[in-house]
Amino acid sequence: MTVIGTRTVKRQSRPDLLKLVRSSLEDDKAIDAVSIDLTGKTSIADTMVIASGTSQRHLATMAQHLLERLKAAGMKGLSSEGSGQSDWILIDAGDVIVHLFKGELRQFYDLEKLWGGAPPEAVRLHA
Repeated sequence: MTVIGTRTVKRQSRPDLLKLVRSSLEDDKAIDAVSIDLTGKTSIADTMVIASGTSQRHLATMAQHLLERLKAAGMKGLSSEGSGQSDWILIDAGDVIVHLFKGELRQFYDLEKLWGGAPPEAVRLHA
C-alpha cells in the first residue's frame, strides 16, 4: 500500500499486475503476446507487454477489457492512447506498459528488438 496525503492507494504488485494483464490478453485471444523485463533499462516501467490483434476492433476490445479489469482490481491513474481507429494502442498501467498492435505495424516498429531483442529477455506469454 502507498499512502498519498491522507488517503491510501492500493497498488498491485508487479507479478500480480503482470498476471492480470496476461490473463486478460489470453482471454481475448491476443496473438504472440510477449513480456519484456525493463528493469535497469528505463524508469518508465518494469515490464513491457507486446501483443497483436487481428483488426482494429480486436485491438479496441482487448484494450477495453484490460482497462476494465485493471480498474476492477483497484488500479488508479491508468491511461491509454490510440483507441478507436488505431492500429496501435498503448496502455500505461504504472509498472507495466502494454502495446497492442495490428501485425504489420508490430513488425514495422519491432519493439522487441528495440528493447533488447526477443531472446532471452522477451518471454512468450502463451505456451
